[in-house]
Amino acid sequence: MKWIIDDIKRGWAQLHRAQTQLTIFLIVLFGALVYLIAGYAFRTDSVLSYLRITRGGCRTMDNGLIIALFSGMIFFSLTAILTLGEVQRLFQARQRGAWVEASRALRWSIFWGSCAVGISVVALLFFKANCY
Repeated sequence: MKWIIDDIKRGWAQLHRAQTQLTIFLIVLFGALVYLIAGYAFRTDSVLSYLRITRGGCRTMDNGLIIALFSGMIFFSLTAILTLGEVQRLFQARQRGAWVEASRALRWSIFWGSCAVGISVVALLFFKANCY
């Protein structure tokens, strides 16, 4: 029974580490962006609009826009995952003392994180302009 208490203590100690807090922050940030975009994306669904489940509406989109938004969703997912991977590579490189690899990982994590946030901001601006 003591092992359960030890596991809880180790988990609590892990939550106080800066690496864990940064990773949780990134996951929450990407999750919040997905939530905001999904709110607009559900307004574009013709079935939900027909059933009057959505509280607003968007202009009808053609197939090209739908494919572009779907592709953007895929690229956002990939860049978010790449950001998390590069951040973990940064932490591991710092622990090993590999400062050149750590600086490379920091640059790539900033780049991929900026790409992910940029894709989601473009999607939010697109939906904000086309939905009422």
